[in-house]
Amino acid sequence: MGTNDPRDPLPGLVGFATALREAGVQCGPVRVEAYLAAVGELDVGDVTQLYWAGRLTLCADPDDLPRYDDAFAQWFSVDTPGLVAGTKPKPKQVRIASLSAQGADSGQAGADADQLPTAASDTEVLRRRDLSELSVAERIHLRELLAVLRPEPPTRRSSRRRPANRGQLDPGRTLRAMLAAGGEPVRPAHRRRARRPRKVVLLLDVSGSMSPYADALLRFAHVVVRRAPATVEVFTLGTRLTRVSRQLRQRDPERAMLAAGNAVADFAGGTRLGETLRIFLDRWGQRGVARRAVVTVFSDGWERGDPALLGEQLARMRRLAHAVFWVNPHAGRDGYQPVQSGIAVALPHIDRLLAGHSLRTLELLLREIRDA
Repeated sequence: MGTNDPRDPLPGLVGFATALREAGVQCGPVRVEAYLAAVGELDVGDVTQLYWAGRLTLCADPDDLPRYDDAFAQWFSVDTPGLVAGTKPKPKQVRIASLSAQGADSGQAGADADQLPTAASDTEVLRRRDLSELSVAERIHLRELLAVLRPEPPTRRSSRRRPANRGQLDPGRTLRAMLAAGGEPVRPAHRRRARRPRKVVLLLDVSGSMSPYADALLRFAHVVVRRAPATVEVFTLGTRLTRVSRQLRQRDPERAMLAAGNAVADFAGGTRLGETLRIFLDRWGQRGVARRAVVTVFSDGWERGDPALLGEQLARMRRLAHAVFWVNPHAGRDGYQPVQSGIAVALPHIDRLLAGHSLRTLELLLREIRDA
């Protein structure tokens, strides 16, 4: 190849651009003009300035950089690694925080190689662990896993119809198409029922027996609310009924948890499920919140009030709602029997009794709600 002539640099620079194109760098006329304009503003005798002027104007893709370096070194007879020494960023190392045993030496050789499978294994184990048995570090990791859940809200058929490729004949659109075509026959237009979001209601028991699960369930509810804030309602059940939907609509989970905690005055108290469900149905459910909704009750079923009242209110709810699920954390344990007074009277009036003791079972619950 040629060399640069300092008395007339323009032919040499244009020839360099031609050599770049032959090497596979897509530098068109616009980039060449930008290169020549940049060179006109710097000292042509400074090879470093010349290098960077071309690299910033002639290269459009990271794959062009090695080709540019080779062509520059051959055309100008310089060592390009010396020009960019210390300027190439080090490749970012992907690190995954794992729940490794305390006291492990982070500087041991081969630790990075084992980190990825260890993290994946720990995460899978954590997804199946009982929420009430997690350590502080595991709870922090659980919050991160909850934050990346992507619930799919349930839908229902709407009375409105929308255009479709097949389905019921749409006479209005077909007639308008014929008029636009001068009365000539056209392909018939079709329509079908549209889909719209179905309401979801989450009722969380925050009594003393459910306190080990309360934080995780509230964070789970926050994820569901944030996914569909207009169609999801959340209430807490204890000695009183508290609506926390507005607090859980905040984007930041920590602010949402703080606001919900300030709103709920009966954390870790007693349980009057029948009475609180009656208040919910009288004040909210009967007026439309529970109508054709997917209602999910999170409770272990320990009822200090009248179990008969709880059965009556669940029967009311079943007549209003599209589906009623009961999530009991103890239902996922071996040998569990639904003998609690609340569960015993609830079984005839619910669609499914589900376990909610782990992240895995909460993910399964999201599928049940989606497919309800």
